[in-house]
Amino acid sequence: MNGRRPALVLVATPIGNLGDLSARALEELRAADEIAAEDTRRTRALLSAAGVKAGNRLRAVHAHNEQAEARRVVGAIRAGKRVVYVSDAGTPGIADPGERLVRACVAEGCPVEAVPGPSALLAALVSSGLPTSRFRFEGFLPRKGAARTERLAAIAASDSTVVLFESPHRVAATLDDLCRACGAEREVAVARELTKVFEEVVRGPLREVATQAAAGAPARGEHVVVVAPAPAPAAVDDGVLDAAARDALAAGGSARDAAAAVSHGLGVSKRRAYDAVLRVRDGDVRRG
Repeated sequence: MNGRRPALVLVATPIGNLGDLSARALEELRAADEIAAEDTRRTRALLSAAGVKAGNRLRAVHAHNEQAEARRVVGAIRAGKRVVYVSDAGTPGIADPGERLVRACVAEGCPVEAVPGPSALLAALVSSGLPTSRFRFEGFLPRKGAARTERLAAIAASDSTVVLFESPHRVAATLDDLCRACGAEREVAVARELTKVFEEVVRGPLREVATQAAAGAPARGEHVVVVAPAPAPAAVDDGVLDAAARDALAAGGSARDAAAAVSHGLGVSKRRAYDAVLRVRDGDVRRG
C-alpha cells in the first residue's frame, strides 16, 4: 500500500458473495475521503452490509457522466483527497465504467492504485476447464449488424480462449450464433450466478450447450461465456499441396497469383505455396 497519499483507488467488490470483500478493500472504503460509485444505492447497501458508514462521501460516477466526473475527481485528488472508485460488482473498468476515469487521472499525472479482488471474467475462465495460458476478453458483443458478424468471425478464428459477457435474455441467441460461426463441436463453458448459492457452469460442445439454452427459460443473472480456441489446422502434405498448385495454375494467372490462392485455400504459408507452384510448373514444363 502507498499510505494515505492522494490517489484514485480502484476497489474490486463482490460479484455475489459478500465474503469476497477483502480486508484491504474494507480498509480503503472506510478511510476514503470520497467514494465514487457506478450506482450509489447499490454501493450504500454494500457498505451497510459490511458495516462501513457512507456518510456524505458517495458520488455517482457512471457511464453517462464519467467523462465530466473525471475532471472533478482529478481536481479532488489534486486537492489532497483519496478517492475510491467502485462499480456495481467486480473489478472497475472490466465491462464497467472506470476506464475513462483512469485515463483522465493518468493524463493529469494523478496516482492510480488498484485493490484487486472479485472478477467474473477470471472466475469463469479458471473454472471453465478450457486453456487459460492465453485468452482474450471480448466484453459484450454488438447486438446486430456487420460489427457483430465481424466479432463472431474473429472469435471463431482465435487461437486463444475467448471470454465474453452476455445478458440472460440474449445468451441463447449468442450461443446459437457462436455455434454457426465456430462449428458445432467447439467446446464452450457458460457460467452464471458465480459465487452465489445457485452458481452453475455448463460445459460441452457448442451445439449441445446452445440447444440446452434455447430449450430452457432465461436464467437470471449475467452470463460469462468461455469459448475454446480454434483447433490447429490439419497438416497439409506435399501431395495435396501440389494438386492444389496444379489446379491454381490451370485456372490461369501468374505463379504469384496461384501461390496466393493456394496459401489462402489450404492455410499454408505463402513461401511454401509459392515453392509448390514453382515445383509443379517446372516439373510440368520438363515433362512437356
